[in-house]
Parts: sequence; C-alpha cells; structure tokens
Amino acid sequence: MRKWLPLVAICLGAFILLVDVTIVNVALPSMASDLDASFTSLQWVMDIYALALAALLMVAGSLADLFGHRRIYAAGLVVFALASLAAALSPNTAALITARAVQGVGGAAMFATSAALVSATYHGRDRGTAFGVWGAVNGAAAAAGPILGGLLTQGFGWQAIFLVNLPIAVVAVALTLKVLPAGRRGAGRLDLPGAAAFTLAAASLTYALIRGGEHGWTEALTLTAFAVAALAVVGFVVAEARSAHPMLDLALLRRASFSGLLGGALLYQAAAFSGLVYLSLWLQNVLGLSPIRGGLALMPLAGASFLAAAVAGRHMHRVAPRLPIAGGLVLIAAGCAVLCLSVHASSGQSALFAGLAIVGVGAGLATPVLVSAAVEAVPPQRAGMAGAAVNTFRQLGMTLGIAVFGAVFTSRLRDTTAGGGSLRAGYASGLDRISLYAAVAALAGAVVVLATLRPAAAVSAPAPAAVGDASVEAEGKSQVSTVEEATTGLK
Repeated sequence: MRKWLPLVAICLGAFILLVDVTIVNVALPSMASDLDASFTSLQWVMDIYALALAALLMVAGSLADLFGHRRIYAAGLVVFALASLAAALSPNTAALITARAVQGVGGAAMFATSAALVSATYHGRDRGTAFGVWGAVNGAAAAAGPILGGLLTQGFGWQAIFLVNLPIAVVAVALTLKVLPAGRRGAGRLDLPGAAAFTLAAASLTYALIRGGEHGWTEALTLTAFAVAALAVVGFVVAEARSAHPMLDLALLRRASFSGLLGGALLYQAAAFSGLVYLSLWLQNVLGLSPIRGGLALMPLAGASFLAAAVAGRHMHRVAPRLPIAGGLVLIAAGCAVLCLSVHASSGQSALFAGLAIVGVGAGLATPVLVSAAVEAVPPQRAGMAGAAVNTFRQLGMTLGIAVFGAVFTSRLRDTTAGGGSLRAGYASGLDRISLYAAVAALAGAVVVLATLRPAAAVSAPAPAAVGDASVEAEGKSQVSTVEEATTGLK
C-alpha cells in the first residue's frame, strides 16, 4: 500500500487544481451579491484563473525541468493554498480576482509536473495503473465541481469553495515531501523573453475582448489592448526564433498536423466549456435555482464526458486520431445546436439536459487523444513541448471563449431589454447566440482537424502527456494507456 502514497500526493493536487475550474461556476451569483460584483468582474473571476494556467503552463514546465519536478510541484501546492485562503477572505472583487490569478500560478506549477511525477515514480504495469487512477481523479474532479460548489455555497457560503482546498493542500504537501522522489535538476535556462511576451499577448487579447464587449470595439483602450497583443505576438515569435532553449520550437508549427491540433484544441475548449459560466448565471439569476440545483443542472455535460471518455479511451488507440477528435467536435457542435434550439424565454432547466449530454459525449471522444496525437505529430525529443503546447492552447481557448461569449451575451441582453423585452428574454437571447457561435466554432475545429491531420494508422501507444517533462521525452517509447488523458474533459 505504501507504494501508492506518491500517487495519492499527486492526485490530491490534481483534484483541487481541476475542481477549481468548475466549482466557481455555481458560486458566481452568490459572489456577485456579497461583493456587489459587476458582470465584467465575474468574467475576470473565471477568466483570470484559466489565463494564468494558459500563460504559465510552458513556463512552469521549463522551471520544473531546471529545478526538479517535486520542488516545483510542492511550491505550486503552497502557492495554490495561500491564494485559496486569500480568495476566501477577499473583501472585494479586485482582491478576489488577484487571488484567483495567483491560484492560477500555483495551478500551472502543479499541472505542469503531475504527469511527470507519475511517470518518474512508477514503472511497468504500475505506471499504467497509476496513470489510469490519475486520469480518473482528473475526470472526477471536473464532474464533481458543479455539485460540490453548489453544496458548499448553499451550506456555508461561497468562501467555502476556496477554504476546502486548504486541508487537502496541507496533506498533499506533507506527502509530497515525504514520499515523492526528489529528482534531479536539469540543464539549460528559462526562456524569459518568450514567457513574458506570451503572457503579455494572452493577457492583452483577453482584456481587449472583455473591455470591447463592455465599452465598444472602437474605444481607445480597447484598440490599445489589441495593438499591444499584436506586438507581443510578434515579440514572442522573435524571442522563440532567437532562443537557444525556446518554450515552443517554431519549427513545429510548420508541421500542418501539429498546427491543426493546436487550432482544434483551442476551438474545442472554447466551444465545449466557455458557455457554462453564462448557463450558471441563467439557472440561478433567472430561473431562481439554488446553487445545489444549479450545479446538478450542469451535470449532464460533466457526467457524459466522464463516462464517454472512460469507455472510449480504451479503444481510441485502434483508430486514427483525426476521427475521434473531429467526431467529438461535430458532436459538440450538434449539442450546442440543440441548446440553441431548446433555450427560450419560457424554458426551464430541463431544456439544457439533451444538449449538454451531447456536448459531453463529444468532449469525451475528443479529449483522450488530443495530447497523444500532438505528441505523435512531432519528433520524440519534442514530446514534452508538444503536450505543453496543446494543453496551453486548450486553456487559452477557455480564456478567450469566456471573453468572446461574454461580449456576445451582454450585447444580446442589452439589445433585448432596451427593446422592451424582459430580463428572462434577454438571457435566453444571449444563451441562444452563444450556443450558435459555439456550434460554429466546434464545426470549424472539426474542419481544421480533418484538413490538417493525415488519415494515418492508429496511434498504437501514446506517450504520457507530461508538460515540459524531460523524463517523459526521454521515455517517449513507453507504453502508457490513453486513460491518462481520457477523463480530463473539463480542465
């Protein structure tokens, strides 16, 4: 039994990291009431966490390669716990948003190292078992987020969704320092210019999208933010081209299959999960559901994703990756189309169930092979970089999706109510348009994947989807079950 204690330490961190992506959704109305938060502030409470993950994932992986995976993982746990405490004690939305950003920093450190620690700790049959358990915990965290958030918010207040992280983090840190291997430090150096440019680009673009939706697309600060984002992208390209140790080897982008997977990953995450924020607000602010019932109303997506991934993940290695990824995206588009047709001013929560379930099945099909397909599309020595890039683009898709859909939602809500429509009709109109755009994004992702990925033979044995993990790159030939990515649909 003692040999599984390292896995317990790793899974505890993965659980709190991923549950905090979805646990906040059902608590947003309570936060808005207690902190007098604006709609834009609520967007940032959600977006800043995903943004920090997206911007810092590859940086954290590089730091882990340099200073050791256990050290960075433990540091991430401590930062995450302290930020969770700060979030629970936040007196206003500015403090809460800042705490969520710091949570994202700690989360990136854990996310970038957890798979690497599993790979370094276990071998042979134990490694396959460990990755299976780790993947199941990831899926369970995503599925449990809405209902756990509802229970804690309704029973103890929204602060409890952050305070619950503290005892889990304390146990995880103690186990990490006691039972996980220390590992060794690596060579090289951190790509600071590239990290700074990428972070600035992602943050500026997100800010421009959120501000544009609230203040107008021709407003001076909105245009300035777009300009800064464009310049930062140019700076990132220049920095990576000149760096001896780039976060992202630009030569990989010349591979159509790899670039297509990055685009597909971004559109997949945006289409499948970014609209959940606005569904949560509709369920509680308009339908008047309690946090618990609001969380339960979102469970068809998480539950279907978990079950579909767990079942399909065992068989995905037998087919070419383009089929489950593109097929999953088509199902996501179909589910979003069902939501678009189902949600009206007179609709109740049951109008969501069919559409969310279809989206969940699509996510369950696509998720298990996204990272493994990217790893297979690049040379073995770039496997860790490829995994990091795909996970980064997934988080970036979530970030940008929330911002874009927020702009669409507020515009429809404002136009409907200004024209004499009710608030309920305005919410329904906003959700209708979000669902339509999500369907278009998912279909676009399917087209990109089908156009860029060759109908090659099935992937026989995907490498572990570690982020910035030198040890996994070196062991790219290891036979690890795809279940490690099979149940991480709501990251």
